[in-house]
Amino acid sequence: MLHSMSTTVEAVSERSAAEVNEEIRALWRRAGGTLTTEQRAQYQRLVMEWAAASPRSRRAA
Repeated sequence: MLHSMSTTVEAVSERSAAEVNEEIRALWRRAGGTLTTEQRAQYQRLVMEWAAASPRSRRAA
């Protein structure tokens, strides 16, 4: 049985979790509490980056 390998590359965050968190907060402030579809996609990317940069996820890796 053959198994395929994933060809996607996960980006390693070069920013700290605190820096990404501040960008998330700024996004919510600009949006006034309601995100557009485009802003929601940006938010999701930022949350993934934040999770990758958080100290807990680095310890688990």
